[in-house]
Amino acid sequence: MDTISAKIDTRLYRTEITSASGNVLISDEPQQLGGKNLGLNPTELLASSLASCTLITLRMYINRKQWNVEEINIKIDFERDSERNCTSFTRKIEVIGDVDQEQRQRLETIANSCPIHKTLTHSIEIKTTLI
Repeated sequence: MDTISAKIDTRLYRTEITSASGNVLISDEPQQLGGKNLGLNPTELLASSLASCTLITLRMYINRKQWNVEEINIKIDFERDSERNCTSFTRKIEVIGDVDQEQRQRLETIANSCPIHKTLTHSIEIKTTLI
């Protein structure tokens, strides 16, 4: 189980997020929403999770196959349609290196198999307890 702790004080809307391993990052809202834009907002953090997980999964696969790939770039667009109660991620992946069409197709399959992709495309249960 991965555990994340977060806290917010009186500074609008600066949130300090800490992982179980001790890594810390700041999340905030943009100035036009009352924050100070000190870090990624929650939506950006969610899209960032998909981006980093995809890249790490691809790099692990590419390294295992010993393919000649120098760099992988990704762009994630996140769109929330509140009327339809639907969320859409558009993921664009650029692979820089010597890969043929068959390898590119395999990389697309691997990208769709990253753990965060699987989490976001399957049922999610959130249990809340106020302590």
